[in-house]
Amino acid sequence: MSISIEPIIYGLIFIGVLVLVEGLYLTVFGKSISLNSRVNRRLDMLDKMGNREQVMEKLRKEMTQHLKARNIPIYAILSSKAQKAAIAFTPKQLIMLMGAVSVFAFVGLTIGTDTQVPIRAAVSLGIGIGGVFVWINSKASKRMKLLEEQLPDAIELMVRSLRVGHPFSSAISIVANEVSDPLATEFGIIADESAYGRDVGEALKDMAERLDMQDLRFLAVAVTIQQQSGGNLAEILDGLAKVIRARFRLFRRVKAITAEAQWSGNFLSAFPVLALVGIQMIKPDYYDESMTHPLFIPACIAVGGFLVTNIFVMRSLVNIKV
Repeated sequence: MSISIEPIIYGLIFIGVLVLVEGLYLTVFGKSISLNSRVNRRLDMLDKMGNREQVMEKLRKEMTQHLKARNIPIYAILSSKAQKAAIAFTPKQLIMLMGAVSVFAFVGLTIGTDTQVPIRAAVSLGIGIGGVFVWINSKASKRMKLLEEQLPDAIELMVRSLRVGHPFSSAISIVANEVSDPLATEFGIIADESAYGRDVGEALKDMAERLDMQDLRFLAVAVTIQQQSGGNLAEILDGLAKVIRARFRLFRRVKAITAEAQWSGNFLSAFPVLALVGIQMIKPDYYDESMTHPLFIPACIAVGGFLVTNIFVMRSLVNIKV
């Protein structure tokens, strides 16, 4: 019994692409771009550049550049996630990065496998685009989870600031300086825009729409209504913080209840692919006779379609809206 190592090589190259992209990102922009940095990125940039206006413009450009590039055909599938992840790479740089890692994957496949050139080229392109997409998706998911966890604490910090007599703009600045990233940099931009004359409610609304975050929409609406009709903003935000915490607890409860179904769905979706990889490793010539049958290609397309459909169906079954 001979074992083929080609599937292992494919997996190792894909992992290598992810590590390479992350390494390049940290090398180009420094450790301050990481979400576990002790000093938020905006303060780090202010310490290095010293010009508040330049820092604000740079961060604003980074946070809006991806949505402006949604008309690029290949980049359209990445723009929304890249926006939520606040990827500092420009759209052009990300496309070049996909091309570079595709070349890296092609070289690795050429060295480690004996597949035909067209197949290597197609697989390399898939690894390049897929690897960058997985990296961006992971960044976006991690960042959005951190934002959701930080927001109630930030609102409560604003409530305490308002109750001791600070104006709302100062409360925003306190959040920008005291909490950690990613929320600190987001609120820091709002504080800078407010200092240069922009309406705080409008800035909060734009941030909520850019991040597509419902709790931020609640905050923007609360601030806008208070600006228009008056009232005790501290009490309003205190109630909002309690509502957000209650929603967050409910989300966690729903996630715990549906965890088994999600793992079952992931297993059912991944098992056919894992079985195919295992068969190719144990007996590489298992499908040689079947490949000559005229229905082999249509059957592969049908099976692929069923697998994709299964993924969407299983996700819809466990995607409970709260």
